[in-house]
Amino acid sequence: MNTNTKTPLWSLSFIFITVANALLFMIFEMLLPTLPLFVVDIGGSSFDVGLVTGLFMVSAILIRPFAGILLQLMDKKYLLIIGILINALATGAYYVSSDVTILFIIRLIHGAGFGLASTYFATIAAEIVPKERRGEGIGYFGVGETIAISVGPMIGIMILEWFDFQQLFIGGMSVLLLAILSVVMVKRPKVDASSDVAKMKVKLFDKRVLAPSLLVLLLGIAASGIMSFLSLYAVEKGFNHVGLFFFLIAAASFLVRLISGRLFDLHGPTIILIPGAILSIIGFGFLYFAQHDWMFYIAAIFYGFGFGAIFPAIQTWCINLVEEGESEYAMASFFNFFDLGIGSGSLIFGSLAISMSYGFIYVVAIFVYLLFLIMYILIMINKRRTKKVAS
Repeated sequence: MNTNTKTPLWSLSFIFITVANALLFMIFEMLLPTLPLFVVDIGGSSFDVGLVTGLFMVSAILIRPFAGILLQLMDKKYLLIIGILINALATGAYYVSSDVTILFIIRLIHGAGFGLASTYFATIAAEIVPKERRGEGIGYFGVGETIAISVGPMIGIMILEWFDFQQLFIGGMSVLLLAILSVVMVKRPKVDASSDVAKMKVKLFDKRVLAPSLLVLLLGIAASGIMSFLSLYAVEKGFNHVGLFFFLIAAASFLVRLISGRLFDLHGPTIILIPGAILSIIGFGFLYFAQHDWMFYIAAIFYGFGFGAIFPAIQTWCINLVEEGESEYAMASFFNFFDLGIGSGSLIFGSLAISMSYGFIYVVAIFVYLLFLIMYILIMINKRRTKKVAS
């Protein structure tokens, strides 16, 4: 009898939850470059465009601390379905917005739905994958997000080029309804309910995962330079095929996650985070010094390897730091700090672009990753000291 056989990872439930999560993020990313155009189309200003992003993120951040307490009212799977349904209805409702005030209200509701759905998706995935293969499983789970982040903006722009806003919003709603059907097919393992008392608390963040959450804050700040300003930088430098840049990020992220999750399970976060940060620094360096398209694409590959390895590693690290059944707190902190990083990074880099240049953004991003490395090393040193004192 072979006692070394691995516990199966690719169950039908894991496939369904991964696909549904990817669809959620695809529609979210599809709206990023297109909603600003819709705001202007209904008479909004540049300031209103900024509010559309800001209100969504604030709403998502504020709802996540309640993810645990809501479990007292309803099963996690049904709460996830409600979260996706809110996303679907809000996406379809954008088209009936007659002015920006109504759009802001819908955006707040949409943000709340996204905050809940993104939290419950990650926690259900963590329950489905075998505990001893959690790093590997969360890595694969995140591949769908990465691909969606890369192709979503392109799909949104293509729909507007071929059709109009009505098809964009109705199409997005239809895809999210398909995501709900996928979640319905998911079967969750039985989870010990002994932590119900703990779930009665409302936490903005969980101090148990503060260290990795601070790291993901820095990750979000650096990532905002790619998400918000890459297209404008490409125009400034005369690079072509921005879509290929994002595709290469997705491809590199997919490839690195084939091995990074297993390495995390065997050796912990250090073997992933330090090389991942170095690869990202190399990517931003190529991006800043790029004078030809091939350098532009090499930057995407290095950044994809780095970000693709780090993001699921920190996500898994957070889940491993809390008790079984309390992963909602870990994921709420994780996503809130990441979203806060993206939001604050966009503001900081936007100001730098005005006063300096778009290229200078990526110089600052390099220093953000250097700070990431320093912070992680200090966290590990403090952890070792604490262990010595305890022993």
